[in-house]
Amino acid sequence: MKKAIILFFVIVIIPIFGFTQSIKNLDYISPFYDGIAAIKKGNQWAFINNKGAIIVGFRNDVVTTKMTNENYPIFSDRRCLIKQIKDGISYFGYIDADGKTIIEPQFLNASNFNGGKAIVLELVKEMVGQNKALGKDVVYYKYYEVTIDTTGQIKNYLTQEAVNVVLDKEFMRKPPEIISKHISDNLYAVMYKDNTWAIIITNE
Repeated sequence: MKKAIILFFVIVIIPIFGFTQSIKNLDYISPFYDGIAAIKKGNQWAFINNKGAIIVGFRNDVVTTKMTNENYPIFSDRRCLIKQIKDGISYFGYIDADGKTIIEPQFLNASNFNGGKAIVLELVKEMVGQNKALGKDVVYYKYYEVTIDTTGQIKNYLTQEAVNVVLDKEFMRKPPEIISKHISDNLYAVMYKDNTWAIIITNE
């Protein structure tokens, strides 16, 4: 009588666990805003998505926004404010959610985007003559308060009268204030020199 040989195979199941990644030694982690949170290390900020992945690396040119009782940079309409200092003067622009500069720093001040629009101070250079003795052009600078879209195109002028400005760090120690407010859809409130307000209805 032949003996039946029964082979028993033992299957060993080795559990496979996902590897966790972490971002350590952070000084601050902001709440999520529009699906993106800011993280701070030293004097630099980076941004993460809701999966914890860094989408914009650490950099020191982003502008913080006061949110409740805290200050941190935000993305709004997929745009974040950045600042570049030239000859002691601050110029503002925007990056997109990939960290690419989408609007070059060129404005004397700028707000976060809201509904596809932002309020900025557009700098205008005006040549008025030439100093023949020094061989230099005589120029004046002024700015208007305008709205732009997310590509940087000017859409509306909120102030019709330009404000003269001296582009010198001794005269301009901080950015001029934005006096307009976005109040609803295409409505803006603008303060005049006599401290009265006007409501501006834009066409876009």
